[in-house]
Amino acid sequence: MTLFRIFLVTILAVIGVYTAIVIANHGMGLYPIFFGDIADMTWPGQFNLDFLGFLIMSGVWVAWRHAFSVGGLILGFAAFNLGAPFLAAYLLVESIRHKGDSAAILLGKARAANRR
Repeated sequence: MTLFRIFLVTILAVIGVYTAIVIANHGMGLYPIFFGDIADMTWPGQFNLDFLGFLIMSGVWVAWRHAFSVGGLILGFAAFNLGAPFLAAYLLVESIRHKGDSAAILLGKARAANRR
């Protein structure tokens, strides 16, 4: 679990620094570029469409993990919009909250308890 947590912190740090540099150099215009590349039917668009699938799965998983409660839907929306930095922070917090119990981290406490 320690290596996993180091990995998550590394993702947060690397993407955070990279994002800060991109914003400083290019501003906050992510969405038009992201969806524009998809509309252009290019390799960057293919990558973005593939990544969009991962964002959707991440958001749905986070919402499902919280039984699609209001809080879960808000967290799922955040996961979809904020990507890997959100998911890394979320998993880091959950790994600490659940003391490294991987079933509880992946399924949520209630589902993990019913599994046993």
